[in-house]
Amino acid sequence: MLKDMAGGVQDSIDITGEETLAAVFDRCVSRAPALARARPGVVPARNQQFAKWSDTAADGDEIAFLPPVSGGAGKYVQEITDAEGQFFGLTREVIDTPGLARRVLRGEDGAVVNFEGVVRNNTKGRATRFLDYECYEPLAIRTMAEIGCEIVRSHAVGRIAIVHRLGRMEIGETSVAVVVSAPHRRPAFEAALEAIDRLKRTVPIWKKEHFADGEVWVEGAWDDSLLQR
Repeated sequence: MLKDMAGGVQDSIDITGEETLAAVFDRCVSRAPALARARPGVVPARNQQFAKWSDTAADGDEIAFLPPVSGGAGKYVQEITDAEGQFFGLTREVIDTPGLARRVLRGEDGAVVNFEGVVRNNTKGRATRFLDYECYEPLAIRTMAEIGCEIVRSHAVGRIAIVHRLGRMEIGETSVAVVVSAPHRRPAFEAALEAIDRLKRTVPIWKKEHFADGEVWVEGAWDDSLLQR
């Protein structure tokens, strides 16, 4: 929604001396006044890391202003695989959940839990035609990996895979998949639930719903820990 308000996805400005990210945002507002009303829910990032409004910008920095989450070549436009076999990806293709299950399953595992978020045909009774997902890719994939690895360390599970799809999705298609393997079922269920809940609050991915009579970016909310920075 910020892109729509600003009339574009990116711009460049000259920094004179030390300017906080709050001051940089104010300069953006001077160019696109509609951005002012979105300020309470926006979270800043600097060089692909979440940041504080009081942080200062320097020459050459990449600054991103991210609204509340709704929330390349090859199969994945971004992907991370760690040394323990955890996998995280962003794709514009159909998500291969059986393949993800095979990827995370170990010989000692007795359970695989697969959560899929799918596109439904309505929102509060209003008929949905299709959805569009966009994200800030470098920060999104990094945040997904941080969430997944933290969950594996805190639950009695083996491996986790988290994949989110981008672009246009039709009714019934999978937009996000969380696959967890574990020796026993309960930790796998708990880990998958925590993963999808945290993803929706902290990963910068946004959803636009298209209806027969219009379209709208879905308003969500950041996790409190990000707004208190």
